[in-house]
Amino acid sequence: MEEHAVLLTQEGLTKLEQELEHLKTVRRPEVAERIRQSKEFTSTQNNAEFDDAKNEQAFVEGRILTLVQMITDATIIDEEHAHRASKVEVGSLVTVSEGKDKKGQEFHIVGSAEADPKEGRISNESPVGIALLGKRVGDAVQVNVPKGVLRYTITKIN
Repeated sequence: MEEHAVLLTQEGLTKLEQELEHLKTVRRPEVAERIRQSKEFTSTQNNAEFDDAKNEQAFVEGRILTLVQMITDATIIDEEHAHRASKVEVGSLVTVSEGKDKKGQEFHIVGSAEADPKEGRISNESPVGIALLGKRVGDAVQVNVPKGVLRYTITKIN
């Protein structure tokens, strides 16, 4: 499998580190206790509680491995630089207008690990993110999305 950097803001890295710590110190022991208890009450054959606990253990351990790899491969986005840049970069806060909409919509360009479109945090690998990267205030972009074509004009870069 090809390794590639995981782009994260400092806030995103902190959240991943907190999730990892929670999984290791809280969830892992809870699941181990569930497994132990389910083995005490009956045999492990045809034991739905045991099977469920083992599945949860596999999920927790898999997520721990994923988080460790993401944190190891993390590249911190220089948000201070992105906020001063004259063109859109990962870490930029971009305001765009769509057609006659003068109010505008704001997007924070982040790495895919932190993307949350409902919160306006879009991935640099998403169609909108790709279209905005490298553009300047006043530039117009077209983005093909499942609903059709979006047309944005960049009005502000922070």
